[in-house]
Amino acid sequence: MLHGIDLFIVIAFIVGIFAVGVYFRKYVRTSEDFFLAGRNLTWWIIGMSIIGTNIGSYDYVGGAGAAYGVGIAQANYEWIGAIPAMVISALIFVPYYWKAGVYTVPEYLGKRYSQPVRTIEALLWGCFLIACLSIFFWASGVMIETYLGWSIWTGIIVTAVVVGFYTVSGGLTAVAMTDVIQLVIMLVGGIAIAIIGFDLVDGWGGLIAKIQPAHPDHFKLFLPLDNPDYPWLGMIFGLALVLSPAWWCCHQAIIQRTLGAKSEWDAKAGMLSAAFLKTLVPLLYVLPGLFVLALCTTGLDNKDQALPWAVKNLLPVGLSGLIFAAFIAAVYSSIDSTLNSAVTIWSRDIYQNFFKKDASDKHYLNFGRWLTVIFILIAVPLAPITENFGIYKAMQVALSYFQGATLATILLGIMWARSTPWGGLAGLVLGVVCSILLTATGMNFLYVAWWSFVVAIIFNVLVSLFTKPKPIEELTGLVYGLVMKNENIQNNLSDRAEGGA
Repeated sequence: MLHGIDLFIVIAFIVGIFAVGVYFRKYVRTSEDFFLAGRNLTWWIIGMSIIGTNIGSYDYVGGAGAAYGVGIAQANYEWIGAIPAMVISALIFVPYYWKAGVYTVPEYLGKRYSQPVRTIEALLWGCFLIACLSIFFWASGVMIETYLGWSIWTGIIVTAVVVGFYTVSGGLTAVAMTDVIQLVIMLVGGIAIAIIGFDLVDGWGGLIAKIQPAHPDHFKLFLPLDNPDYPWLGMIFGLALVLSPAWWCCHQAIIQRTLGAKSEWDAKAGMLSAAFLKTLVPLLYVLPGLFVLALCTTGLDNKDQALPWAVKNLLPVGLSGLIFAAFIAAVYSSIDSTLNSAVTIWSRDIYQNFFKKDASDKHYLNFGRWLTVIFILIAVPLAPITENFGIYKAMQVALSYFQGATLATILLGIMWARSTPWGGLAGLVLGVVCSILLTATGMNFLYVAWWSFVVAIIFNVLVSLFTKPKPIEELTGLVYGLVMKNENIQNNLSDRAEGGA
């Protein structure tokens, strides 16, 4: 039964985060303020905002549900699939994005390759991020229904109104600062549920004793090759070598925080500090899924209900409300970051690039705000589709369609000056086509990601060897080994500031 104090805490959190987000409206005077927080973010805000974004509803709700279903193999998404890639991103990818003075990853590809490559990548990311919004809204509805007893649609609409309003008002500044607050609450809540959960199951040994007889594979870090979701070979090649680097080195919602850094040092330090915080994440969502499997005697109708069930049924009055507020924070953090990034891509790479090249800065600021509202209106009705897949798998399948090709294109673009505009276009397009064809055969999404990456690499190289590369002077600062001079960096930043958006 839901107690009054728990309901008060949850509602107070929602109202509080709404107020904090709206407060930062006063810092948004230009389109650059809206899209990149005026390029004034410091390293610690960047690091906390990256993690706040990353361990949102996708991890907490979907990850706990996946752990409920498959066990500790789910933790590979952090142990194998995050920290090494984050270090690589900080040291190799982030400096080139930041020095290029871009707003988006597709914009970097436009400078490195060509406008067609930029446009295709922008459309891929733009559509994916809108799909993500639908998934995150569904996660919010599931959590609120399970815990508060409200209908899923009520939960979705409340979330859309709260997050949409402060994202429209404060842009990336509001998103980043609310992410910081939400991360603190998430960490406190996650640690508390881990402590209480272990007490209820009599420690790690008790947890194993309750689960292993009926679910012997739940404590295996690597699952057999015939596992339909997480075969060990797919985890190594598909996750560790493709999906993880693609996420941390190419994902707009992640990279956008570093693009808003006030210096290159802050951009790199922000990503590295996020890698340190990432070491705590598996404890925060894998364990709750295992606790529910051990303690819920009736089982769950929907595995994505694991985390809300744990919060509602295992925790005492007061603490239950606080921790549920932490998980609502996770949902909000995912939605606001994804929403802001989607708007940035569609505004910069599509609208400004093709429809309104020379409008005023105020025009682009207002367009970004209206587009935020439009995307919410699109994503909310699509949210129930997620129920057919499960939150975590829905995200991974969507990523596998284009992440392999994206990583191959950016990796060769940065590391190989000989990669040409036609090579980049051929690799990106054929890599995505490969993903679609392999998915249609029923191949596991991890293998799809790997083979699309390989195909994109092969065709990029082959086509590049028979086509003309860009002049070296056009690649300065965009390719490894071609260091951009300080004055050129400043010119990029000045041009961007004058251009407004």
